[in-house]
Amino acid sequence: MKIEFTSGTEAKAVIAFVGQADGQAAMSPPAQKLDRACKSRLSKAVAAAKFTGAAGKILTVHAPSDTLDVVVLVGVGDLAKVDGAVLERAAASGAKALLTSGIETASVALAGWKKVANGAHAARIGFGAALAAYRFDTYRTQLKAEQKPSLKTLEIDVPEGGDDWAAHQAVVDGVSFARDLVNEPANVLHPEEFAKRLKELKSLGVEVEVLGEAQMAALGMHSFLGVGLGSARESQLVVMKWQGGGDEAPLALVGKGVCFDTGGISIKPSGGMEDMKGDMGGAAAVAGAMRALAGRKAKANVVGLVGLVENMPDGLAQRPGDIVTSMSGQTIEVLNTDAEGRLVLCDVMTYAQEKHAPKAMIDLATLTGAIIISLGHEFAGLFSNSDDLSAKITKAGTVAEEPVWRFPLTPAYNKLMDSPIADMKNVQRSGGGAGAGSITAAQFLQRFVKEGVEWAHIDIAGTAWKPGNDDPREPSWGTGYGVRLLNRLVADSFEG
Repeated sequence: MKIEFTSGTEAKAVIAFVGQADGQAAMSPPAQKLDRACKSRLSKAVAAAKFTGAAGKILTVHAPSDTLDVVVLVGVGDLAKVDGAVLERAAASGAKALLTSGIETASVALAGWKKVANGAHAARIGFGAALAAYRFDTYRTQLKAEQKPSLKTLEIDVPEGGDDWAAHQAVVDGVSFARDLVNEPANVLHPEEFAKRLKELKSLGVEVEVLGEAQMAALGMHSFLGVGLGSARESQLVVMKWQGGGDEAPLALVGKGVCFDTGGISIKPSGGMEDMKGDMGGAAAVAGAMRALAGRKAKANVVGLVGLVENMPDGLAQRPGDIVTSMSGQTIEVLNTDAEGRLVLCDVMTYAQEKHAPKAMIDLATLTGAIIISLGHEFAGLFSNSDDLSAKITKAGTVAEEPVWRFPLTPAYNKLMDSPIADMKNVQRSGGGAGAGSITAAQFLQRFVKEGVEWAHIDIAGTAWKPGNDDPREPSWGTGYGVRLLNRLVADSFEG
């Protein structure tokens, strides 16, 4: 869907905002003007429907005048507290209401609303609507006409919104890229295909390097390589480099890219296993963030690294009880082959530090089911060796509305990963049932962080995909979580 900013429109469909004042529904100034043009039919509809103007609620009024086919009234809550975040969500709700309506062009009524009708808010409206318009229909061949998206253009009546729109569009593109990757089936998006799609970022100025299994073996990345032993697909390490900040050390973003996770020999139950096509959500987030940063020409140096692999069972697959040597030289007793993401990440993190000497390193991974038990699908789990970096990530997540919640890391948890026959084990106990699963996974990763490197781990198992979703900006499965957070973090803390 195309977003335009204009001072006039001939659209026959309009999105307008209704809020609350003194406990009653109250139209925004642009909605009041529209109501007058419609001879009070909008206000009469509000009263008849007992529409309260509560945030996210929608009232659709058909044929309110001779020149309009439809007006979508979207609730924004307390009119005195309306800000960019409220408008972004409201615009997303309005856009979704019109997306398959048969209407091709619609407008948003914002002009004339004192302290609200400005370029920044107009751009946020476009951002919310564009995120809401996302669809993944690649494999749906029998959609009826009324099921297909019709809305092609959304006009916002504040021309100044176009001043910063290119940067917002870049983030939309990054989020959509990440969502597409998460939504693709694993028979299509295997490691080689994933790497191929990341090479397309070269057109935006991103340097892309792909390492195959022979190269990784030469580097000693046997922890990573052990995960893919049972797959017919070759594992890949993709390095994406954006150089927008001169000679400064880069920020390293590391993503877990398990394109499908059966659990390996420690095989998962069959129920819900189809969701494991999304076990590369961390890699998708890093890829989407790199696309967003390059698209808006971020003035920062960022290197994104993703470890792409399939965790499959066959005669060559890694066994519980095997011991592998990581790139760092540390040895790992693999008690459970379904705790594979950390085995991938530890080698990619080592590679990131040795080859790129980052000023800070952040990994994102759909790492543990335990984080869903702790936080559900609302927050991602944050673990870090740095209070400063944690504060920056937390703030960025709040502003971008991709929130995180910090968990502890202490020696008491760290010793739970000690092995009697290797440097460490990959889970506390082979039979399961141990507590602090998300924390001990983070403690495992911290053992691969070099002294002096600021590091954070973000467990996105509950946020990368959602079985149902009441956020109008997100689809009901692959969310693209992490792209907005990382983009905001770079903009606020790493750009010169």
